[in-house]
Amino acid sequence: MKIVEKAIQEKIRRSNLIEEKIAEKKKQRKKKKSRQNLKMRKEIVFLILSFFLIFVSGCTKRSTITMAGSTAFLPFADQLAEDYMKKNPGVNINVQGGGSAVGIQSALNGTAQIGMADLVTLPPEANKLKKFVAANDAICLVVHPSNKIDNLTTEQIRTIYSGKIKNWMEIGGIDKPITVVSREAGSGTRSSFEDLMLKGLKLGEDAIIGDSNGTVRETIINDPNAIGYISHGVVNEKVKALKIDGIAASPENTVAGKYKLVRPIYLLIKTGAETYVRGILDYILGPEGQKTIQEQGLIPAKIYSKTK
Repeated sequence: MKIVEKAIQEKIRRSNLIEEKIAEKKKQRKKKKSRQNLKMRKEIVFLILSFFLIFVSGCTKRSTITMAGSTAFLPFADQLAEDYMKKNPGVNINVQGGGSAVGIQSALNGTAQIGMADLVTLPPEANKLKKFVAANDAICLVVHPSNKIDNLTTEQIRTIYSGKIKNWMEIGGIDKPITVVSREAGSGTRSSFEDLMLKGLKLGEDAIIGDSNGTVRETIINDPNAIGYISHGVVNEKVKALKIDGIAASPENTVAGKYKLVRPIYLLIKTGAETYVRGILDYILGPEGQKTIQEQGLIPAKIYSKTK
């Protein structure tokens, strides 16, 4: 009887051991599966975060727009960009100068999404870009306010800038040498001035070169004997704009076509430009942008084109 009881107890013990081993294996499998699930969840989270970072990085890059080129249009582009960014806080617009040649090349090579150029005639390479006329701008001959000269003929301007006339007395002024101020090579203002006024005549060797409309204006302010040419939009009370052939560079005369020293302001982009670049273009060319352009002293593109 005792032998039977011992056999039964041994059988029960072995059975318990087997159950414990089975339970332990189940527990281990459960832990392993849990670790696998945790690893998988981590991988999924990593992939989601990676995708999100790439997406955010892409959005940040796409939301930055660079406009570069014309220094004549630079202060107006700054104002337009500031107004647009207030209405579209997700967009950052970086406005740079450099001149019209820089604007064209920057748009071509992609260092700027929008090139700015103020040229009467665009160079052949600009044909690869889409062109939008944002405004029209009169080029003004300016002197120091103390200068008694109020009007110059086209021929007098040509002889002054070609270096044939060197003294104000030769054109009815005081006996003082004329300080001729021009712009640097690559400037749209210079190119337009030479196309419209000099018509092939070479700039005199004694001319002083300014690298922007603002620099030319400051030179005139500080030199009573100087003459220079700048955008109508940057003329202020510290310089005097001269009439040309008796015609003042007023908006009315410009729109009517009476004042001849006028050039367009182009915005240039590559074909297929992104929608966000189109946004700022639409703003500048639309009613709000054109109103700002007119208030700042330029001629809105649509108003000018209706008279041509």
